[in-house]
Amino acid sequence: MKTKEDIFWGKQRDVVLNETQRQAVVNTDGAMLLLASAGSGKTTTMIMKIGYLIAVKGLHPARIKAVTFSRAAAAEMKARFKHFFPELSPVDFSTIHSLAFEVVREYFRKNKRGYQLIEGNQNQDKRHILREIFKNVVQENMTEDQMEELTTYISFIKNKLIPPDKWVETECTIPAAAQILQNYEEFKSASDPLLLDYDDMLMYANKAFEQDKELLGRYQKMYNYFLTDESQDTSLVQHYIIEKLVRKHGNLCVVADDDQSIYSWRGAEPSYLLNFKKVYPEAAILYMEQNYRSSLNIVDTANTFIKRNKSRYDKNMFTHNPSHRPILIRGLADYKQQAKYLIEELKKSNHFCTTAVLYRNNSSSIILINELDRAGISFYIKDEDNRFFSHWVVEDILNFMRLTYTDKRIDIFEKIFTKLNGYITKQQLETAKKMNNNESVFDTLLQSVPLQDYQVKPLEECKETIRHMQGMAPLAAIYTIRHKLGYEKALERMCERLGFRKEYLLGILNTLEEIAAGLQSMEEFASRLKYLETVMKASKNNKDRGVTLSTFHSAKGLEFDRVYMIDLLEGIIPSSNDIKQQQEGRLEVMEEAVRLFYVGMTRAKTYLELITYEKRDHERVSESQFVAAVRNIINPSILSSTSNARSVKTVSPVSYNVNAIRRMDQLKVGSMVSHQAFGRGKIVAVTSSDIDIQFHGTIKKLSIEVCLTKGFLEPA
Repeated sequence: MKTKEDIFWGKQRDVVLNETQRQAVVNTDGAMLLLASAGSGKTTTMIMKIGYLIAVKGLHPARIKAVTFSRAAAAEMKARFKHFFPELSPVDFSTIHSLAFEVVREYFRKNKRGYQLIEGNQNQDKRHILREIFKNVVQENMTEDQMEELTTYISFIKNKLIPPDKWVETECTIPAAAQILQNYEEFKSASDPLLLDYDDMLMYANKAFEQDKELLGRYQKMYNYFLTDESQDTSLVQHYIIEKLVRKHGNLCVVADDDQSIYSWRGAEPSYLLNFKKVYPEAAILYMEQNYRSSLNIVDTANTFIKRNKSRYDKNMFTHNPSHRPILIRGLADYKQQAKYLIEELKKSNHFCTTAVLYRNNSSSIILINELDRAGISFYIKDEDNRFFSHWVVEDILNFMRLTYTDKRIDIFEKIFTKLNGYITKQQLETAKKMNNNESVFDTLLQSVPLQDYQVKPLEECKETIRHMQGMAPLAAIYTIRHKLGYEKALERMCERLGFRKEYLLGILNTLEEIAAGLQSMEEFASRLKYLETVMKASKNNKDRGVTLSTFHSAKGLEFDRVYMIDLLEGIIPSSNDIKQQQEGRLEVMEEAVRLFYVGMTRAKTYLELITYEKRDHERVSESQFVAAVRNIINPSILSSTSNARSVKTVSPVSYNVNAIRRMDQLKVGSMVSHQAFGRGKIVAVTSSDIDIQFHGTIKKLSIEVCLTKGFLEPA
C-alpha cells in the first residue's frame, strides 16, 4: 500500500530534486537554515516543501506562513505554488510589511489609538513632511537626491533599531540629518491620529509583540510553520518579529544566500545569518550549492571570486553544466566608446530579450538609452528611474538655454542667478523683481539696482556671454555654461556646503553633453530630453522583446543568456566610499561590494563580458579591482596550459572602432586595408590563422584573431 509520501513524490515526477534539495523538503521539524547558492533552484525547493507539509505532514494550508521580500515575489510564489499543486488550497504568501500591518492594526484597535499611514497619502505625505522640516532646519529646498538619501537614512535607523542618541553617529551627507529625523518623529507622534510610515509598522509590530503577550500568543497559535525567503535581505527588526512568532513551536525554514546580501545600506542584517545557531541552537544548516543556471567557466570563476570575502559560510558553488564561451574582459580606451561598442555587439544578435546590460548606478543607463534608441534597438529598463530628466542640474542647464532666447524673464533668472559668475544677492534680485519693467534682467541690475564695484564686470561678462550663446549648438552651449558662466564652480561650492557628490553632478553634465553631441539647436536638445524621458517610460512594455537594462541590485533573482557588466571602474564598483571605509577598517562595506559584483556575474547563463576603459572625460581612470581579481583567478599568461583554459579571455584596452573589420569573410586577397599602426596596406595572403599584408614594400604576417578581436584593421 502506497504511503502519503509515495503518492506525493509520484505526483511530482516532472520535478527532479538533488539530494540536498530533497533533504530541505522533508526536514520539517524545528528550525532550518537553507543556504541556497545562485541558480540552485531555491524557489522550486520552497514550493515543494510547502506542498510536502500539506500533502504528507497533514498541515492545513492556512497554518503555513511564507514571508517574501517583495509583493512581486509573493505573487510569483503564489502562482508557482498553484502551478505545482493546483489541487491544494492556497497558502498565505505575503511580505513582512503586510504581516506587520495586520499586527499594528489590531494593536492600535485594542488600545483605542487612531493612526494614519503617510506613504503615498495625499493629505499627509511622508515626503511632503520631510521637505517642510528640511526647509525649516537647513533653510534650503530639498532636492530629489537629498530626499532619496534622507529616506534611506531614516529607514536604516529604524530597521537597525538604532536609539536616538546614536542617530548622529550614523553616516549621512544630508546636513543636520539627525535633527531632521528627530523633528520628523516628534511631528508624527504629536499628530492626532498618530502618523506612521512603512518602517514604523515594523517597529510597532515588534513593540506590540514585546508589550502585549496575549496578542503575540494569538499570532503564535495562528501559524504552525514559517518560511522566509531572501532572508539575507531581512533587517534586524524583521528578524526579531519572526523570532517572536516561532518561539513556541520553533518550526522555521529560513532560505538565504549570505553571498547575495546586498542591501545593508537600507538595514539588511547579513550577520544575523552567520549567528543563526546562536538564536536557534538546534537548527539544521543545509547547503544548496549546485548551480543549474550558468556554464562551468562562469560558476568556477564566480565561486573563486566570492571567496575574497571572509565573513561568509564556506560554500562551494558547483555545476554539472558544460563550459561555454570564455568570460571576456573588454578594455576600451575611452568611456564614449562603451555605448558604441555595446550597440555593435547587440546588432549581431536578434535575441534581445535574453540579453542584459548591468551597471551599479542608474546614471549609466541614460547614454545607453540614447544610443539604443538611435540604433533602433528595443530595450526594457528593470528599475525605471526618471529622476535624471527632472534633476535640478538638467533643469538648470535648460534654464540657462532659455535665458539665451530672452534675458527679460526674471523668473528664469531667479532659478539660476546663484549659479553663475554674477555674484548677485537675493536682496538685489528682489529689488529688480519689484521693478517689473520687462527689460533685460542684466540691464535692470546694471542700471537700476545698487551694485558693489566687484559685481559690475562679472555681470557685464555674463550678459555678453548669454547674448553670444544665441543660436549656439547645444554641445557648445553646455560647455560655455559649465566654464565661462561658472556653473561648474558653483556646483563645487554647493557640494562643499550641502554634501552633494561632485562626481555624480558632473556625471549628469557629461551625460547631457553626450546627448547634445550632433544636435544643431537648443530646441532640438530640449526636445530630445523630453523624447528620451517618454521612451524610458514606454520601455516597460518591452519586457519580452527588448534588451534588459538594470542595476546590479535590481537584477538579483533574474537570469539571462548574455550579460554585459559595464562601467567597471574603481570609484564605481567598488565605490569611492567603499574604498574609503575599507581604509578606515570597515571591511564589511567592501565585502558587500564584492557580493554585488558576484550577483552581476551569476546572472549570466552562457556569456559574460566585463567592460572597463582607460579614460573618462579626458581623465585617466582605473579599472575595478574586481575586474583585476577575475583576471587573476585565471592567469592569462598560463591560460593554454591550465585546466581552466577556457574560463577567461582578456582583451587589452584598445580604441573601439565602429568601422573595424570584424569578420573573416571581409579579409580577401587583393583588398586594401588600413592598420592602426602600419597604415595603408594590401592583403597578399590569407590562411586559417594568419594574414599577410604588404605595407610600403614590406610584408607583415599578422594574427587574424588579434586583428579581428581588437579591431586593428578597417577597409582603406
